[in-house]
Amino acid sequence: METPLKNIRVLDLSNVLAGPFCAYQLALMGAEVIKVETPHGGDLARRLGADADAAAKSMGVSFLAVNAGKQSMTLNLKHAEGKAILKKMVAGADVLVENFRPGVMRRLGLDYPVLQALNPGLVYCAISGFGQDGPWSDRPAYDQIIQGLSGLMSVTGDAESAPLRAGFPVCDTIGGMTAAFAIAAALTGKARTGEGCVIDVSMLESTLASMGWVVSNYLATGQSPQPMGNENFTAAPSGAFRTGRGLLNIAANEQKQFETLCDVIGRPALKTDARFARRESRKLHRYELKAEIEAGLATAPAAEWEQRLNDAGVPAGQILSVPEVMAQPQVGGRGFVLELGTVPGLGRAARVTRGGYRVSGVSMQPAMPPPVLGAHTATWLLNLGYDDAEIARLKSEGVI
Repeated sequence: METPLKNIRVLDLSNVLAGPFCAYQLALMGAEVIKVETPHGGDLARRLGADADAAAKSMGVSFLAVNAGKQSMTLNLKHAEGKAILKKMVAGADVLVENFRPGVMRRLGLDYPVLQALNPGLVYCAISGFGQDGPWSDRPAYDQIIQGLSGLMSVTGDAESAPLRAGFPVCDTIGGMTAAFAIAAALTGKARTGEGCVIDVSMLESTLASMGWVVSNYLATGQSPQPMGNENFTAAPSGAFRTGRGLLNIAANEQKQFETLCDVIGRPALKTDARFARRESRKLHRYELKAEIEAGLATAPAAEWEQRLNDAGVPAGQILSVPEVMAQPQVGGRGFVLELGTVPGLGRAARVTRGGYRVSGVSMQPAMPPPVLGAHTATWLLNLGYDDAEIARLKSEGVI
């Protein structure tokens, strides 16, 4: 099938995660993504990740994870000729993604008004910690900082352990996904009007938006959200429960599901107990109810209860490690992990994940492995009209 973003050209000036994750989503959808990197080391993510050998080769796991399907072009954007080359690239691009601190592109003379004059149809997406304006806009920001400032850490963990950091860079990821969604929408608008736009993505606001129920409860009631560990504040019984062996997540959020749960675990009397008979009363007595349910679950391991409850229509699932879930037929059978074969610069095969969707039954996959730093610089310069002698000069002068 023809990919949704075929013939869309994206210049990815971003580093580390939020911007590269955004551009990776566009690459998976078929966009031509050209990663513009500094000649001196490129994206910091090239040197990050659990595989020290890959990081030493500037093909770190953190880079591999979100840069397949992209080309790499090196440009020194502090050099006048580097800026001139980027402007030529912009003239033929549909999208530009950057995640510099606000003001950097303006100081470089490459901000949206300058680039829009060269290409009125350009969709320019700036991803930053706090947005392009406001009292915090000039602060540096990483995922850890946004997790703390957003309130996310305050509601993660329980009364004894909170605040806790989430187990992966969730704010970077949400910021990147927000940007990809906004870009896709802007491209739809451009197809109608021919006009581009500037998109200002705040990682802080993106995270707060994703915390909709938590934030909205505060806005509606004025009550400060509290950390509840593995309990679901919206319903009970809904959380993690001890079994005869292992923990089991159960989400009996509806009355019918609660009643079925009571029957399956052999505790039918719980259905008529005044403390548990109604939804709101169950929330008030959630820990008493949890003790009763765990007493019933103690007779069998989590894996057995998972099967029995799901068969009865009660949502339940074991708490798996990353290796355990990656070994599941549900994940492997849908082709979620992509085998890239031998990756140039790495010298061996690599595996990455695709997006969490299919389009008309087809898995969207990157068109090429993650690139070696600068692998496509000469190709693009030749396309722009530079000859081999000029390219050699640009390299010797530190422009590329």
